[in-house]
Amino acid sequence: MSNFQRFFQKLDRWRLALFLIFASSLTFAGADLDKVLLVAAQKYGNQGLESVSAWRKLLLDASNQTEFAQIRQVNEFFNRKIQFEEDINIWGERDYWATPLETLGRGQGDCEDFAIAKFATLRILGVPVQKLQLTYVKARIGGAHSTTTQAHMVLSYYQTPNDEPLVLDNLVSDVRAASRRPDLSPVFSFNTEGVWVGGAQSKTHSTERLSRWRKLIARMREEGID
Repeated sequence: MSNFQRFFQKLDRWRLALFLIFASSLTFAGADLDKVLLVAAQKYGNQGLESVSAWRKLLLDASNQTEFAQIRQVNEFFNRKIQFEEDINIWGERDYWATPLETLGRGQGDCEDFAIAKFATLRILGVPVQKLQLTYVKARIGGAHSTTTQAHMVLSYYQTPNDEPLVLDNLVSDVRAASRRPDLSPVFSFNTEGVWVGGAQSKTHSTERLSRWRKLIARMREEGID
């Protein structure tokens, strides 16, 4: 008997049935979804299996939608599925960037984890990387006239390079244009191709500066997300 069979014998019958339903061949560029599901079950048990199965269903349901519909679906899925929590309480570290699998497995994450999971999911769905930027902002809190700000991360979507970006944020349920988020002031943004400073649309720095980002990408690949 293989280790795979021994493991799934420990799960109750309806969860095993759920796995078999979603284990049918789903092909998405940049993701080995069967591997992701198996790793989730091994690391996080029933909770991980349920969360990643729901994520796989999202990918299947959204695969034939327009990009705008995909953005809304992905934003809503993670805002509803993941509970906000500080890194220190989840991982015992002050600043930890979780992979989408880790975020789904724990069911918790901070603002970086929400943005990273949305970025990876939209990339799997085929949204070009040139349209997506993980954006660090200063978020004004306490009302329109408040001067109190805190560091925050969102995901920005550019339909074309010169368009105003749409903002995917765990603090706001709907996707809004940047002009409708006067509480956010961009500091810098990045993706797998480079780093942009102050909201500028021209690439200014290499991602070599972001060692945490490089390490995160390596861990994602180990889990089946490339």
